[in-house]
Amino acid sequence: MTNQNKKEGIAANSVGASFLLTMMKLVVGLMTNSMGILSEAAHSLLDMGAAIITWFAVRTSDKPADEEHHYGHGKVEAISALAETVLLFITSIWIIYEASKRLLHGNIEVEATWYAFAVVLISIAVDYSRSNALMKVAKETNSQALEADALHFRSDIWSSGVVLVGLVCLLFGIKGADSIAALGVALFVLKVGWELGRRTFDVLIDTAPEGIAEIAKDILKEVPGVIEVERVRARAMGPTESIDAVIHVSRKLNGEIVRSIVEKCETALREKMPEADILIHTKAVQLSSETIIETIHVLAGREGLSVHDIIVDTLREKKYISYDLEVSEHLSVGDAHNIATSFETLILKETGEEAEINTHLDPSKTEAVTSAEVDKQEMEKILSDVEESTKAVSHIKNAHNILARKVDGKIIVTVHCYAPKEMLVEEAHMYSKRLEHLILEKNHSIKRAVVHVEPE
Repeated sequence: MTNQNKKEGIAANSVGASFLLTMMKLVVGLMTNSMGILSEAAHSLLDMGAAIITWFAVRTSDKPADEEHHYGHGKVEAISALAETVLLFITSIWIIYEASKRLLHGNIEVEATWYAFAVVLISIAVDYSRSNALMKVAKETNSQALEADALHFRSDIWSSGVVLVGLVCLLFGIKGADSIAALGVALFVLKVGWELGRRTFDVLIDTAPEGIAEIAKDILKEVPGVIEVERVRARAMGPTESIDAVIHVSRKLNGEIVRSIVEKCETALREKMPEADILIHTKAVQLSSETIIETIHVLAGREGLSVHDIIVDTLREKKYISYDLEVSEHLSVGDAHNIATSFETLILKETGEEAEINTHLDPSKTEAVTSAEVDKQEMEKILSDVEESTKAVSHIKNAHNILARKVDGKIIVTVHCYAPKEMLVEEAHMYSKRLEHLILEKNHSIKRAVVHVEPE
């Protein structure tokens, strides 16, 4: 049986029990003229109304979010509990009025018959049974409406007990005991109404569930990649909680890594709060350990630019920054220079450095193009030139997978070579660049040479 079926079933049973108790108390109250039992009948009538509202609420609250209710229908249960609170206060006012009138006039005869005792004892037994059943399902399904009903009927046991005491006092001829018992019932109802109303009001004004925000913050702090938890907001959403958190992550991370951190945060929270609605916001922050080179990469990404071969060095206490900035090959020198100047200004402002910046404009294509094959005679010359050039660079060898194609009438060559696997990347890059330069010097029809180094 699903949680929804459990909630609807126990709510429907509560409606049936309230109806039977109301009828029993009303008949016996009229027969005995007992204000205590009549007040209990009125109480049970309102209990039935409250049970019907609860039944409707649990049928509605678990509906998923839709176009008109983006956060679901969870607060229907809180509204149900608020309506129940109003009914409880109306009941109390009526009981207090009638009991006070009887105490002042004292002209009402009340009979303490066996069936008066029977109906009160039956009421206590029924309220005890359904209170336990409602509370069990409320805990299993985390239903606020069912919990409110359970607490309500648990307090009814005590109010029925007060009526029972009043009936016993009548047997011993104590005048006004029945009305005093009714006033006792009213006090119990007021107490329950106050507690229920306070809790319901907290839900409706989005009061944070006690301890939830602190628990969520502690969980998020332990997730790898989370630098700091700036804020956690929590509120009740019917039977579940809504968690809204802001976390700090390094601004050096790309979107995929940040998304992975968010998913880990959501998973960690759901292990503790499986039904919670979770929303994680990220704020990219600069770490104190961030280097100038990392800062330049971050700024380039933020501006939609691409840079490579960044070098930062200091000579005679003066700092120099140089890098290659990729720009569209279709830009004019003037337009490209304006982009470079704006980016240089941004770097100096962000880093707070007094440095000399040298930008190498590197033309790049923004779209894929169609290439053409190189004829046989040209390919034979390219193979020969590549082999001769490779012999001149002793640290890398065995040129293979040599490919050549024409793009816009100019030849692009790609070459694979082997290098010792212990060689550092910096050294391998130097030798590959040297080989590329030799190939271009050897064959001027080649526009670009790309050397891919593999470990032996």
